[in-house]
Amino acid sequence: MNWSAQQYVAFEDERTRPVRDLVAAIPNEIVRSAVDIGCGPGNSTEVLLARYAGASVTGLDSSDDMVEAARKRLPDVQFRVADIGAWDEAGPYDVILANAVLQWLPDHAGLFPALVSKLSPGGTLAVQMPDNLEEPAHRLMRQVAAEGPWAGKLAGASKARAERASAQWYYELLRPVCQRVDVWLTTYHHPLAGGPAAVVEWFKGSGLRPFLQPLDEAERAAYLARYEAAIAKAYPPLADGSVLLPFPRLFIVATR
Repeated sequence: MNWSAQQYVAFEDERTRPVRDLVAAIPNEIVRSAVDIGCGPGNSTEVLLARYAGASVTGLDSSDDMVEAARKRLPDVQFRVADIGAWDEAGPYDVILANAVLQWLPDHAGLFPALVSKLSPGGTLAVQMPDNLEEPAHRLMRQVAAEGPWAGKLAGASKARAERASAQWYYELLRPVCQRVDVWLTTYHHPLAGGPAAVVEWFKGSGLRPFLQPLDEAERAAYLARYEAAIAKAYPPLADGSVLLPFPRLFIVATR
């Protein structure tokens, strides 16, 4: 799936707020080496650097477009294109930051302990993942996909994201290999100017990508028209024309 840095940063302030909360919760005061996996356009890396100014920080992302944007944003940081699912560097790292990326990777039962193994003793894995697959915006993506003439093309689109697990599941997975595990859920309510169309624009930079990429231009336009009409019913505009978008997110801070 291709990522667009320009589309993603259209709501940069809203997308960066969770990673600020995540990095603030990392217990380590001194960090020598850190890596931002799934760094996107560098906004999360910037937050990491702001807290650990003296650390050696690397950013990894599978998207050429995202890495190019990150390099322009932070020219003194080393960014590389890498498949996070096949990332085999041993580390050790004092902090591994994974902001809004691991939901795209399978086998969390194997992935999370493997990431912990790359930490130095006392190092921390800091993860934030959207927990919104049952929110109206995502249910409507699947509904429009299943009911349109593109149903065959989009039969596997909903499988792009990893199956959602509970906070307790992640705690029980990580506690045997970590001295401290902190897990919590936060629902952000983002006011988006522009009404229901803004909700569509938000998800075009993230959750809609697996549904749009298999379609040709005409199909994509038709899908988005149906989706926006459904979104307008699920997220009616407020008196000022804006929409309040609830967005649940799961946070995990696990210290080895």
